[in-house]
Amino acid sequence: MELQSKKTVKTPMDDEKIVELYWERNEKAIEETDFKYKKYLFSIAYNVICNRLDCEECLNDTYLGAWNSIPPTKPNVLKAFLTTITRRIAIKRYHRNLRQNTIPSEMTISLSELEDFIAGDEDVSADFDAERLGYIISDFVYSLSDRRQFIFMSRYYVADSIDAIARDLSLSRSMVNKELAIIRSALKEKLESEGYLI
Repeated sequence: MELQSKKTVKTPMDDEKIVELYWERNEKAIEETDFKYKKYLFSIAYNVICNRLDCEECLNDTYLGAWNSIPPTKPNVLKAFLTTITRRIAIKRYHRNLRQNTIPSEMTISLSELEDFIAGDEDVSADFDAERLGYIISDFVYSLSDRRQFIFMSRYYVADSIDAIARDLSLSRSMVNKELAIIRSALKEKLESEGYLI
């Protein structure tokens, strides 16, 4: 009779335990973060910069950023905390790469969808307080249904492709495009009602 060896499948550690490892300054925290979130964080970076080598560097910088931030910060939602770090690092890399040459990425495409009514940084600082604009957009996003919040954040924060959003929500591509058009129209109305000149 043959004995089959049981392969142990590693399961991701709970976020609270990962955060505890960071607080204890235990390097296993980075290993567990990488095991649990590498694919997700890589996809965020790739949506912004479309370069595998740059994405790997963004991941390393994300882990270093988490290591340097925890403590003193104790994130309530580790995934959101890491997403913010990765996104900031990837956007910095995106701007650096953009100065060197044009890069095709979902970030470029998604931002071009909003350029008709959200001005560039230089116009925002001249005509409108950028912090207030952030609050207005944040309030707008919170006013959306859960599905539309997910679509907005996926497209314009995480820079997911239309196909990825459609797949995540089990919707057709055309339905996602329709929802995005409705969201953009509502955002434009909100900005106009708040006195933001478009």
